[in-house]
Amino acid sequence: MKTDKEIVGTLLGFDDFVSILSSFEITPEGRRITKLDQILLNGNNITMLIPGGEGPEV
Repeated sequence: MKTDKEIVGTLLGFDDFVSILSSFEITPEGRRITKLDQILLNGNNITMLIPGGEGPEV
């Protein structure tokens, strides 16, 4: 992404853009849990998708 934020969630579907249902985010300063319903994340901002990956422990 354009910042150092990491967003972890469940992929709902994709085309040129990626919709992700996000559970929490982690910043370089440490763990900050932010509950989000749904976000639409432009595919240009995605660095890596890990199929079957597990998010960090809360």
